[in-house]
Amino acid sequence: MSHLEPEAKIFACSQSVYLAEKIAEQYGIPLGKVTMSTYSDGEFQPSYEESIRGLRVFIVCSTFPTADNLMELLLMIDAAKRASARHITAVMPYFGWARQDRKDKPRVPIGAKLVANLLDAAGATRVMTMDLHADQIQGFFEKPVDHLFASTIFLPYVESLKLENLTIASPDMGGSKRAYAYSKFLQSDVVICYKQRKAANVIDTMELIGEVKGRNVILVDDMIDTGGTLAKAADLMIEKGALSVRAICTHAILSGDAYEKIENSKLSELIVTDSIPLKKESKKIRVVSCAPLFAEVMHMVHHNNSISGKFIM
Repeated sequence: MSHLEPEAKIFACSQSVYLAEKIAEQYGIPLGKVTMSTYSDGEFQPSYEESIRGLRVFIVCSTFPTADNLMELLLMIDAAKRASARHITAVMPYFGWARQDRKDKPRVPIGAKLVANLLDAAGATRVMTMDLHADQIQGFFEKPVDHLFASTIFLPYVESLKLENLTIASPDMGGSKRAYAYSKFLQSDVVICYKQRKAANVIDTMELIGEVKGRNVILVDDMIDTGGTLAKAADLMIEKGALSVRAICTHAILSGDAYEKIENSKLSELIVTDSIPLKKESKKIRVVSCAPLFAEVMHMVHHNNSISGKFIM
């Protein structure tokens, strides 16, 4: 190997080992060794069990709650910096706290910006993530951000379904751009759900903009949390005459009684990635792995190759 090209190693935070192992296998190298020491009060300390001096280090960690995941990532970045790693890439398939991307009312934080600052302060030289809740979060960083799109792995699956009379739907106004991008690629119609909330995760009313009668509908969103929006949207579309309703959601947060809502809804299928591990199995949920996408892009980044070919939309 050229002295100008440092070796690459892949490590994982404890809650993301399941995904990092698949990424490392696709990349073609073993997952690096890390041990975690935990004090009786819950404080923890990661330790690299192999030399990373002068190397490119990829640290895989989805920062879904609790905040321990984010803290573990920050500690691993700091440890890599102090161990003289040449490049430190935070690979965050799911970028937590991204819903706090602006001040939507007085006296609230901008959590996504705070996380960006923390990653920078810890020593990350690059960030790699997928389907941010808001594209503009990339601008919170002073370091390069590789923002990947799950459409790269979802669209081939949708095409394999060979659905006739296909319509793409957005569960809210904010996701209309994503829905239009999918519809443009699939050459399909678009409908949009207009919803009003009483509070976070509580929907007051929902109405449909567009026609779904006699159509096979696919809802697209970046994440599914409590499942209330998608379940309500699916039920509404079936009432309006849709033949079937499926949903594509990149990040399967699935908190509270989300699994029960999905099981009891009119959704035929929920397609998600493994950016967040499922808490339990469901006959309605299909997982499409994002490991091959991340492994390929990480390989391209390491060898300084363009990654633009990986963006379907």
